[in-house]
Amino acid sequence: MTTLVEPEEHKALREAVSSFAKGHSGDSRTLWQEAAELGYIGVNLPEAYGGGGGGITELSLVLEEMGAAGNPLLMMIVSPAICGTVISRFGTDTQKQEWLPALADGTRMMAFGITEPDAGSNSHRLTTTARRDGTDWLLTGRKVFVSGVDIADATLIVGRTEDAGTGRLKPCLFIVPRDAEGFSRHPIDMELHGTEKQFELVLDDVRLPAEALVGHEDAGLLQLFAGLNPERIMTAAFAIGMGRHALSKAVAYARDRTVWTTPIGAHQAIAHPLAQAHIDLELARLMMQKAAHLYDAGDDTGAGEAANMAKYAAGEACVKAVDQAVHTLGGNGLTREFGLARLITASRVARIAPVSREMILNYVSHQTLGLPKSY
Repeated sequence: MTTLVEPEEHKALREAVSSFAKGHSGDSRTLWQEAAELGYIGVNLPEAYGGGGGGITELSLVLEEMGAAGNPLLMMIVSPAICGTVISRFGTDTQKQEWLPALADGTRMMAFGITEPDAGSNSHRLTTTARRDGTDWLLTGRKVFVSGVDIADATLIVGRTEDAGTGRLKPCLFIVPRDAEGFSRHPIDMELHGTEKQFELVLDDVRLPAEALVGHEDAGLLQLFAGLNPERIMTAAFAIGMGRHALSKAVAYARDRTVWTTPIGAHQAIAHPLAQAHIDLELARLMMQKAAHLYDAGDDTGAGEAANMAKYAAGEACVKAVDQAVHTLGGNGLTREFGLARLITASRVARIAPVSREMILNYVSHQTLGLPKSY
């Protein structure tokens, strides 16, 4: 059940994560390892496999506070939220034992590959195929905009295989080790210089054993969306944290920056847009919390709608908060000292990935409002 008032344990978790993240100045890999040791990275994974036994509610809270402190970890969206969730829900006992404890304690990391040059989240357009060769699988295809492949021990790849009954292609998920023969990666030259790099992947008849398949090959679509809903919720958390971080810098500046004898924050032209940014972020957070609660309660359908709405609202709120923060600081908003200029580009990521705001509007208009499709 969704509650509008956070329980005390969640408030305590927020405070602990915030204190940890604000006091950290090391590189992202060290930050990841230390966060994992404190139980933050695997907070959503089952206790039986070394996790915290929580859900996406707790994991999104952790990522939001990390971002609000200026130390977001993008791979939290991928490794524990998508891959950890899919394996914990659908993986074999062997897959769970091999991966979940290591994902939880930070010693291993997993990337996620779905997007292709001619297909985003549309699983019907994916061209990466998996075909049987004896008891093995052979994977062939390309993926683009895959985060963190260089630091991940394996990639959860979405491919398509032939349905024995209908002959149609259906999605399946495979764990592909980073050193698999025929599996290569190439960095994409991004204008945005983030800690986690983006890659194009090429799979050239990558041979995998039968046990590389996650779950059942006839339930691949269900399993895929079980990972995509947490991805949207966590992207919302990433955006809200970034927006809060930018807003906090702007508010501090508006309190201290004095023109003539008055702090600029006393002027409504400065104060009101910052107040609006705060309201938008809080509203997005409520939808994110609703989506997380629905997902953790096992309502995949309800969570799908709410997760898409949360991601849309958070992306918009983040961009507005960052823009207003930069304008509040004026020229200082573009200096390296205040660290806001880099967020101008980074904030757009939440609008674009992992699904565009236009596709979310399509989803809501078709699935929620019942309007006809144009495609």
